[in-house]
Amino acid sequence: MNRFEFATAQRIIFGRGVMRELPALAAEFGQRPLLITGSRPAQWQTRLPYVGFKSICGEPTVQEIQNGVELAKQHQADVIIAIGGGSVVDAGKAIAAMSTQPGNLMRYIEVIGAGKPLEATPLPFIAVPTTAGTGAEATRNAVIASEEHRVKASLRHLSMLPRIALIDPDLAIDLPPNVTAASGMDALTQCLEAFVCSRAQPMTDALCLDGIQRAARSLERAFENSHDLGAREDMALCALNSGIALANAGLGAVHGFAAPIGGMFHAPHGAVCAALLAPVWEANSKRVQNRAKFDQVDEMLDGDAIAWLHGITQRLHIPKLSAWGIQDADLDEISRKAAAASSMKANPVSLTHDELIAVLRAAL
Repeated sequence: MNRFEFATAQRIIFGRGVMRELPALAAEFGQRPLLITGSRPAQWQTRLPYVGFKSICGEPTVQEIQNGVELAKQHQADVIIAIGGGSVVDAGKAIAAMSTQPGNLMRYIEVIGAGKPLEATPLPFIAVPTTAGTGAEATRNAVIASEEHRVKASLRHLSMLPRIALIDPDLAIDLPPNVTAASGMDALTQCLEAFVCSRAQPMTDALCLDGIQRAARSLERAFENSHDLGAREDMALCALNSGIALANAGLGAVHGFAAPIGGMFHAPHGAVCAALLAPVWEANSKRVQNRAKFDQVDEMLDGDAIAWLHGITQRLHIPKLSAWGIQDADLDEISRKAAAASSMKANPVSLTHDELIAVLRAAL
């Protein structure tokens, strides 16, 4: 067996209603929390004390992270709390990390910066996800968009893992169906990709298999009935499992594509992954030599994973890539950028440029 390592959030608290424990948990780290939220901060501001707050609408940008760091320093924040979807959690993670560093963001961010390791321990960070999608509450990186470079890049370090991941499935019950669909498909994608990727290992395999099973039985239920609490619990666990798995194993071509697409177009990450999952799985399945894991997934998904994935994509009304302005003329540039993406390096097979183009065209 090859060498592997495993790391995750220092403390994971999961269960319906655990949100009410947040004030006491935050007080363990300090008395000056900076609150990072999504587009509706008012619903959280009455639930715990804070010295300042920042709202993140959409995927965080370099400028928003820099502004958040200035806010944390201005208020002398001693703990960062992020309550929201994956973008909000990533923003909180990056603000907590950068608030203590001697250098600026460009010194540490990958691709568009120097990619140096962090030099100081981040501020304590508490992640409270409100969607079941990216699993950012258990990852060691934050994805940040650079409008200047038209790309998304990661700030990444082991110390960025949250001190507490507080996962309350009740927080997702009012999600719109389209958000449930896109975020849930992202979580499923991450479980599938981490399971078959070239850096998979026994501990992540167990998490991925559990996550796949939960999504298979509950994603459509959550989509059809937002108040199905059993389905919400399953999807929250699927997302958590997927975050732990990707942080310790890796991903694949779906996320290899998602990185450049997210930088070039105003396209939601989850929706992009959802549109690409079935075509990528089909391309990989046709080329892979060792079929053991692919056969295992077939058994879990009604005997034919390709057909099942195409079917659920349609039943969840996942938009095609063209809905985000992507055209045939863009496919060559996207494929070239995707081939160089870090996630692509863990894909179970090396897809050719023509195969990458064909995958994108199938998702248009």
